[in-house]
Amino acid sequence: MIQLVQLSKSFGGRVLLDSVSWQIDDRERVGLSGPNGAGKTTLLKMLAGFEDADGGTITKPSNLTVGYLPQDGLNHSGRTLIEEAGLAFKPLLDMRDEITALEERLGDDAHSEEEHGRMLERYSELQETFRRLEGYSIDLKIMTVLRGLGFTAEDLAKRSETFSGGWQMRIALAKLLLGRPGLLLLDEPTNHLDLDARNWLEEYLSGYPHAVILVSHDRFFLDAVVTRITEIGLRKLTDYHGNYTAYLEERDARMERLRQMKRDQDEEVERMTAFINRFRYQATKAAQVQSRIKMLEKVIPIEIPPERKRVRFTFPPCAKSGRTVLDLKSIRKAYDGRSVLDGVGVHIERGDRIALIGPNGAGKSTMMRMLSGVEAPDSGTRTEGHQVVMQYFAQDEATRLDPTLTIYQTLAGDAPLNMVPSIRNILGGFLFSGDDIEKPVRVLSGGERTRLAVARMLLRPSNTLLLDEPTNHLDLDSKDVLLEALEDFGGTLIFVSHDRYFVDKLATKVIDIGGGKALMYPGTYEEYLWSRKQQAAPVPTPSRPAATPQHATRSPQRPVGKTAHSPKAPLPSPKKDDEAKPPTSYEDRKRDEAEARKLRKAQDTRRKRIEELEARIAEREAEVKEIEAMMSAAGFYDNHEAAKPVIDRHQALMWEVGDLMGQWETLQEK
Repeated sequence: MIQLVQLSKSFGGRVLLDSVSWQIDDRERVGLSGPNGAGKTTLLKMLAGFEDADGGTITKPSNLTVGYLPQDGLNHSGRTLIEEAGLAFKPLLDMRDEITALEERLGDDAHSEEEHGRMLERYSELQETFRRLEGYSIDLKIMTVLRGLGFTAEDLAKRSETFSGGWQMRIALAKLLLGRPGLLLLDEPTNHLDLDARNWLEEYLSGYPHAVILVSHDRFFLDAVVTRITEIGLRKLTDYHGNYTAYLEERDARMERLRQMKRDQDEEVERMTAFINRFRYQATKAAQVQSRIKMLEKVIPIEIPPERKRVRFTFPPCAKSGRTVLDLKSIRKAYDGRSVLDGVGVHIERGDRIALIGPNGAGKSTMMRMLSGVEAPDSGTRTEGHQVVMQYFAQDEATRLDPTLTIYQTLAGDAPLNMVPSIRNILGGFLFSGDDIEKPVRVLSGGERTRLAVARMLLRPSNTLLLDEPTNHLDLDSKDVLLEALEDFGGTLIFVSHDRYFVDKLATKVIDIGGGKALMYPGTYEEYLWSRKQQAAPVPTPSRPAATPQHATRSPQRPVGKTAHSPKAPLPSPKKDDEAKPPTSYEDRKRDEAEARKLRKAQDTRRKRIEELEARIAEREAEVKEIEAMMSAAGFYDNHEAAKPVIDRHQALMWEVGDLMGQWETLQEK
């Protein structure tokens, strides 16, 4: 158990924490929340012992070990990756070396019998301790953690200094996890992790046997890991039990209660002040006036944190593109003899929302450059559709900003005239407000430059967006601004993001990149994961429609007649409970009305989605008929090279129609 007792901390004239008391129990997983600059990182540093408090104490058990992962600034050198990771077990490795040395000495007959006996006794003690501390599983533990964080077998012998900054942070994280400190402090641990590594870390931390305190801007990660959210604000710490989603609900309810209390207090103070001013000079009311003056002096004003401004933004209008947006055929790309993309084909249509996923280094950014036309393939063709207006956000987009311009000038320079009035709102949504907008770009940090580059993208009209990790270094509020804008975007979206929540909310298709291939899965990221699990399972169970990769073939299942699951059959209306008692209070009625509205909204959403699916099914079936007419023509199969793309397209369409029908049937059942 760790306790903070009357802890205070300030920087300059700004107070971050004022006489705060707080407690963390063993095995708790706590997420720190609060706006940028509230003091989350400072609190972690104080708990780690790297920052001193201005007042108060931090009480820890004497035998508690603390591990701290900062946001950046870590570098490792002088050892191989496997040697660096092994430092987490240095006492055990030293013990193993001593055991090995004793074994050699015991084989030497030159030692006396007495000395030989002492060595045997020491050897026995070391072996027992080594076994009890699980020393024989060191190598297995190291490999498990390194593989979970994305390192390959080829990486183990590489010198640690050859890894880039993001991989340096993974090495540091691996050492912390292997060391298993009693208090694990993680500051943005997911910043440099791909989706697979994040999913692995979620599972690892969920079963971690000691206390964890972390800061993260990944909403899904927080939901999966933490059991308590502690909010830093107004110089104090406020606890909310549950995950991040539960915290948001409880925080909003608490803030509404606090605002009501503030309104009531202000009204009461106003009444007392009016009474004092009215009867101050009347002798008959002197006692009452004095009583109210004393009451006013005892009032402690209720302090409310400033309301976070919600910025909502829509992309500027742009003409629609043609039905086909991009088509890659037989794309090959290699670097230094290593094939990244090998014979890849991708067909993208208007309205697709595609997430590119895969481990770091698999070729996601290479694929984005191929799609955007920024880089030419070694072989293969790239065909761009009619009237495609493309905007490409590269990983290094922030470094391309003009350092001589101010923040405001950076946005104003490329903005259409009708978007100029929105510039300040957009900048505010990405944490640039007041005099900040006059700062030159050259003085901004890496994270601030990324936020500015994302904000600039929102001002340009386009119907096709290619975004390579736009969420890096964005806090949760800024991510929400971008996410809401992209949800309302009516064009085609292709993106890479390591934020699971972001991917879940946006993607309607997933392209899995790895091993030189790019396999497309229709459906959300959750459906993609389910499909992968089914493929890995020894006996798949077809209990729901699987998102099958594009190279697979699937026959469509058409409904027969107007059954309960026919496209023309109406959705079932909500059942009414005839025996339900009428609400007994205003709160009950409001709750019932809210539930009814929620049910109606869910039905409307499903009905709209069904209509969209029916339209897409009709489009795909029409295209299937056209292709089948081509395939039935005489001489079609004479030229195999010309026929193969048509056959592949036919197979993909057949599979896609089947998957769309599966989605349609699922919605009809609901």
